[in-house]
Amino acid sequence: MTGMVHPLQNQWDDALKAKAAGIRLVAFDVDGIMSDGRLYFSAGGDELKTFNILDGLGLKQLMHAGITVAVITGRRSPLTEKRMNDLGISHLMQGREDKRVALQELVADMGITAGQIGYMGDDLPDLPALQYAGLGISVPNGHWLVRQHADYCTQAAGGQGAVREACELILWAQGQLENTLAPYLAESQDDRA
Repeated sequence: MTGMVHPLQNQWDDALKAKAAGIRLVAFDVDGIMSDGRLYFSAGGDELKTFNILDGLGLKQLMHAGITVAVITGRRSPLTEKRMNDLGISHLMQGREDKRVALQELVADMGITAGQIGYMGDDLPDLPALQYAGLGISVPNGHWLVRQHADYCTQAAGGQGAVREACELILWAQGQLENTLAPYLAESQDDRA
């Protein structure tokens, strides 16, 4: 399996790789990043959200590789809490309008530097956190100013695999992508023997 080439690897330059290589914590916005950014309400007023299963596995792979995952969102949603619990993400900060301050709290709690943080967001409230973090990531359907200030803009849109793409970028930069994919390939290789 050595020599695996990620389809986006040619777009990930040395400067981006250097920033992603030192990341120990990645924090994600929810609406527009983990979801498509649209808010759905039932006739009874219940909020509905969709989360992409590709993103969920990417987050689990990141955590399995020893990288802490946090979620910082300005809204409060029981659905977000349930999804993060299902994924095993314990750093969930809801109702946080100032996401930079939330990141600073995580830095203090974990004893890491801002340069060791990745942040992924799509709209203006995310911009201060994105600028504070050592690695800022956005999505093609994000606000233009946020995209301009990001170190990387995913090819996948928010809610459509963008989180997975960001996870794979970080795993690749840290030389861990092949290890996270190996268990899925081992069985198919055994079948061919």
